[in-house]
Amino acid sequence: MNEAWTRLKKSPVAFTGFIVLAILIVIAFAAPLIAPHDPGAIDIRTRLTPPVWNDGGSATHLLGTDNVGRDVLSRIIFGARISLFVGVATVVIGGLVGTLLGLLAGYYRGWIETIIMRLVDIQLAFPSILLAVAIMALVGPSLMNVILVLSIATWAPFCRVARGQTLQVCNEEYITAAHALGLKDLPILIRHVIPNMINPIIVVASFALATNIINEASLSFLGVGVPPSTPTWGGMLGEGRNYLRIAWWVSTIPGLVLMMCVYSVNMLGDWLRDLYDPRLLD
Repeated sequence: MNEAWTRLKKSPVAFTGFIVLAILIVIAFAAPLIAPHDPGAIDIRTRLTPPVWNDGGSATHLLGTDNVGRDVLSRIIFGARISLFVGVATVVIGGLVGTLLGLLAGYYRGWIETIIMRLVDIQLAFPSILLAVAIMALVGPSLMNVILVLSIATWAPFCRVARGQTLQVCNEEYITAAHALGLKDLPILIRHVIPNMINPIIVVASFALATNIINEASLSFLGVGVPPSTPTWGGMLGEGRNYLRIAWWVSTIPGLVLMMCVYSVNMLGDWLRDLYDPRLLD
């Protein structure tokens, strides 16, 4: 950890991404304390109020209001909770399922590997966002449905990476020696295989986090994700698209925050890939 922190500080881009992501996480946890208004409070009298730096802006609503008078800043702050929670939850669920199946496929081989990898091929044959839209159209919008659907769309890359790493580790001599000494499968997997596959799994998880944040925003933008009553960055983009010419801030500001969040995660993902790739070590 000390070495990773030292290398992170030496990379200005990755360190900036880390700081931005850390700030967004703090904002998400402290949303009820720092949001200036109730994100769902409607006030038609103040609808489409511009940001404070524009003519007609108000210090009461620093980033303006939307088409029904809801405070844009407060909705962005609470939207961070949904985007980050969905991203982390889907990576955890999809990552655990995919890693476990890849571990089984790479270690036991045979018919288990054949079945699991054919399921991966079928999964990867469909674009993840189209698959998510199709399933959400059937099951209906809700936060839990979004998490489950995006988890289904996430497990396959984890499975392929975990299988490849397991195959590589199982060809090592110390695994053969462990079998010769009579160790059971479970101790071998826990002590030798899993620790040697953690690094690439972490890298895959970082990119999957960014992808699922975008996918959640896309589903909400299309109206098949989180219910409209819940503030999300994608939902704000969808609600403000009809007002781009007269109230650009309703969509533009949430879009910039979304872009900044995803960019930060991607920069950390690039850094993690460089950190854990032995060919790139100094």
